[in-house]
Amino acid sequence: MKVFITGGTGLIGSAVVAELLANGHTVVALARSDSAEAAVRAAGAAPWRGGLADLNVLRAGADQADGVIHLAFRNDFSSAEAVASSVAEETAALLTLGETLVGSNRPLVTVSGTPWVPGRLSTESDPIPTDGPVGGRGRTVGEILALESRGVRTSAVRLPRTVHNNGDGGFAGLLTQIARRTGVSGYPGDGTQRWPAVHALDAAVLFRLALESAPAGTAWHAVDDEGDAVRDIAAVIGRRLGVPARSVPQDNFGPLGAIFAMDQPSSSAHTRAALGWEPTHPKLLADLEHIQA
Repeated sequence: MKVFITGGTGLIGSAVVAELLANGHTVVALARSDSAEAAVRAAGAAPWRGGLADLNVLRAGADQADGVIHLAFRNDFSSAEAVASSVAEETAALLTLGETLVGSNRPLVTVSGTPWVPGRLSTESDPIPTDGPVGGRGRTVGEILALESRGVRTSAVRLPRTVHNNGDGGFAGLLTQIARRTGVSGYPGDGTQRWPAVHALDAAVLFRLALESAPAGTAWHAVDDEGDAVRDIAAVIGRRLGVPARSVPQDNFGPLGAIFAMDQPSSSAHTRAALGWEPTHPKLLADLEHIQA
């Protein structure tokens, strides 16, 4: 299958590109800069020059492909306004990709986050949130999945709060960045809230499986660790960096503070049973041991 992918040079995207190529697919990856283009070529894929805001470029890329995987997102969480701008950019891009594939029965795999449900693990049947700082992403994914009625084999891979590789990535990676900057490995509240996690190489396998075989309009959970206590995550980060781990005010985490404070464990039991997905790479706390002081 010839696959057009956005976000193919990021931590998750580069793993997805490698997984696709290793399983016989060809890959055309959106590349917004000379360095991104070089990275795409080095990975063995073909670059498609442009950015997420270049809707005509996206339309042409999707039109010539047998399937599309969308991963790109401008990860600017510096302010509520920056988050809103990133969400708006992604929404326009995703709707463009979806409309391009209408009536073709080609697959479009997009990305979402695992939902949180008070008092229990979230499952694939739970709706994703459509409110809060990134609620717009949830609304857009809902629109994309609804394109199943218009001849697009849509699916969404829901990623947990931390997608990691060699100790970097996701919410845990943000905690590490903050700890380096402030000299404290902080967590909101008492730190008993749980975050799910998955290794990027395991998540990449699920994206491939969804592309190849997921029924239209379905959602899947790329969850290995169902929920690690945030204070346990912070403790490993603090030990690796040689800084204290302790509770800090929620406001220290900016627009994401409210999300950081939530208990949000998640299950992937249905995904494993239905698609045969089985994670094999290190879990989060073990992978954080790769952090260098």
